[in-house]
Amino acid sequence: MLTVQQKESFFRDGFLILNQFVATDICTFLMNRARELMTQFEPSEIKTIFSAKNQGHAKHDYFLKSAGNIHFFFEEGAIDEQGQLKVDKLLSINKIGHALHDLDPIFNCFSRSHKIATLINDLGIENPLLLQSMYICKQPRIGGEVTCHQDSTYLYVQDQPVIGLWFALEDATIENGCLWAIPGGHHTPLKARSIRDKNNHVRMEMYDHSPWPLEKGVPIEVPQGSLVILHGLLPHMSKENMSARSRHAYTLHVISGWHEYAADNWLQRPNDMPLRGFV
Repeated sequence: MLTVQQKESFFRDGFLILNQFVATDICTFLMNRARELMTQFEPSEIKTIFSAKNQGHAKHDYFLKSAGNIHFFFEEGAIDEQGQLKVDKLLSINKIGHALHDLDPIFNCFSRSHKIATLINDLGIENPLLLQSMYICKQPRIGGEVTCHQDSTYLYVQDQPVIGLWFALEDATIENGCLWAIPGGHHTPLKARSIRDKNNHVRMEMYDHSPWPLEKGVPIEVPQGSLVILHGLLPHMSKENMSARSRHAYTLHVISGWHEYAADNWLQRPNDMPLRGFV
């Protein structure tokens, strides 16, 4: 599936864009399914906000148990001081995670398609396991910023970093909060790790306090149906969505079963729900 030039580009830059990877009708199908799930979801009195800025969600049991569930997280700007929604429920969800690929038949079918399996094989990932999935809404006008980070900070694997697959279900532009990345930044050693201890407390362990050279970042503007492949050590981010258009995307993270997935990563599956590959 990948040419020699594309592979060289990925290992040089740490990311690769594949346009028209997902057909338009499939994008619509996935968005409609996510809408069904959000419509069926009944928010509890305690609503968990996902914020990349303060990581407060990591303190919530609801977040920590999402590794083996389909859980819903709200945009910070969607909740008032009394904990009530300020906007329609369908316009308040930040993301759905983190086991859509296993628990929902439609996302399972898409995530384990032959096309994606072939791509992962081309990237040299042996004994691949699907680790986590997220449906990201990036809501109009309140879509929150995702600060610059490396995926390996949260999903650390010894020796072979996690691979991220970011599917644009809608056009992603600078105006509605597209991805930004620092080309070649994956050659930077891991700057930090999110550690989950035996008491289920999550803390950030810092190895390098120097700031990211954000001036080197480039926008990854892609049309609907595009796939962006992300190396686990690549510094990337997205800015707030202040536009009137959403920026829906679906993401998968894949690891090799031959390399140790850290037992102190925040995301730990239940014992009765082991990771599975594409079969």
